[in-house]
Amino acid sequence: MIRVFLVDDQQMVRAGFQMLVDSQDDMEVVGQAGDGADAVEQLAVTHADVVLMDVRMPRMDGVEATRALAARGETPRVIVLTTFDLDEYAFAAIKAGAAAFLLKDARPDDLLDAIRAVHAGDAVVAPSTTRRLLEHFAAALPDTNPQSPVDRRLDGLTDREREVLVLIGRGLSNTEIADELVVAEATVKTHVSRVLAKTGARDRVQLVVLAYETGLVTA
Repeated sequence: MIRVFLVDDQQMVRAGFQMLVDSQDDMEVVGQAGDGADAVEQLAVTHADVVLMDVRMPRMDGVEATRALAARGETPRVIVLTTFDLDEYAFAAIKAGAAAFLLKDARPDDLLDAIRAVHAGDAVVAPSTTRRLLEHFAAALPDTNPQSPVDRRLDGLTDREREVLVLIGRGLSNTEIADELVVAEATVKTHVSRVLAKTGARDRVQLVVLAYETGLVTA
């Protein structure tokens, strides 16, 4: 059973998510909160696997709540729910420790697939969603300047690993990367693991952020 915790300041939204989640045989809602502070407090004593986290809420927003949960170490994996006009908050939440993000107008099946994917350890929920969101809020990322100090986080990567990082930054899945580079998917997984280890990135979402921050990928 995938234990899901809901965080949203609108009760009707939480009720809708609960009906959807509880309709599935492999998941259940184990708690809910109307703001980030309440969520952090409840999740200290409520065991959950995945948190659906709204971004803009009273008292403590989703960014701060995600950061507080990530600071605990072993935490539930957070899916940030966002709309296009709040993409800068989603980016901040991902840097704070969120595992993935999803648009609030996503189809119910996409939300359920996202919960299962994140619970299984995947970070990027859907490459197409990743691409659309990154294109939209890339303007909020720091500008890369040739005169700026060199970013050393990429120093240990081979040329092939940089290629893989670029494709991750563009939102491609492992299968799509394998097709692009004409290699086996198992080879791509090995490259991704090495890139994670060499850069110190926590997961695939942080690799996407890294690709943009270092200028390997631009909007």
